[in-house]
Amino acid sequence: MSEMQDYKSRVSDPSSRKFETFSYLPALTEAEIRKQVEYIVSKGLNPAVEHTEPENQMDNYWYMWKLPMFGETDIDAILAECKSCKDANPGNHVRLIGYDNFKQSLGASMVIYRGNTK
Repeated sequence: MSEMQDYKSRVSDPSSRKFETFSYLPALTEAEIRKQVEYIVSKGLNPAVEHTEPENQMDNYWYMWKLPMFGETDIDAILAECKSCKDANPGNHVRLIGYDNFKQSLGASMVIYRGNTK
């Protein structure tokens, strides 16, 4: 069995904090973000975009960027909203959410753009 690795994530060091599904991996590329949006749409989830300052990433409240895109299936339109949120909030983390209408819960949640943590 291999030895367990400590990810050295500390509350006192915002740049080291780990959060959300893909935070232990390198930042997502544009192609990988597109695949995640395609997955959300293919599962019938409703996409939404949220953002927050890096120092507040551990809080439960993130700011909603506009309203959820109920019924939206146009990948490019969803990606455009993600990019608009990033451009309007350049230092913030931007998170993509997929709401499940039937289970009344999140079906997917991932940070797709990381803000400045220095």
